[in-house]
Amino acid sequence: MATEAVSAFHPSRRGGELNARHHRAALGVFAFIVVAHWGEHIAQAIQVYVLGWSLPEARGVLGLPFPWLVTSEWMHYGYALLMLVGLIMLRHGFTGRARVWWNVSLGIQVWHHFEHFLLLVQALAGANLLGRPAPTSIIQLLVPRMELHLFYNTLVTIPMVVAMILHRRPSTAERALMACSCAPALAR
Repeated sequence: MATEAVSAFHPSRRGGELNARHHRAALGVFAFIVVAHWGEHIAQAIQVYVLGWSLPEARGVLGLPFPWLVTSEWMHYGYALLMLVGLIMLRHGFTGRARVWWNVSLGIQVWHHFEHFLLLVQALAGANLLGRPAPTSIIQLLVPRMELHLFYNTLVTIPMVVAMILHRRPSTAERALMACSCAPALAR
């Protein structure tokens, strides 16, 4: 009975089934979305720097048939929010070193989300930061938007991937704290 009470309040048990039985599947879906989005930013950079396309022409892969995806602040904000919510919701499934790396990704995404919120507010208000011709984020005052968001997505994705690798290869102590089955079973 005492063991059940302790395990019910264990940090890795927060988040219910999402961070226990469904953690592996949820991480797979989340990772696919994140890497696909990152791939869109990479494709856009290739279109500009390798293929020599102008910035308005370079819309990534999905932006070619659906150009509104690139210009919609709502879509960009929605993705930033989805990313933030996903990082928060899946966080409690991580332990030890993996949790540290996941938290790094989450911290970077908090800032990235704030920058997209700022862009969305400007688009909705019709008034841009410092009178700029288009919605502008704070760091965008120093770095062009395409490069900045490729950089942000890289900064969020890399520690997230490191966290997922460490989560799949936990130490004995980390494995004992895990509520999910993300790590392969130990050979006996």
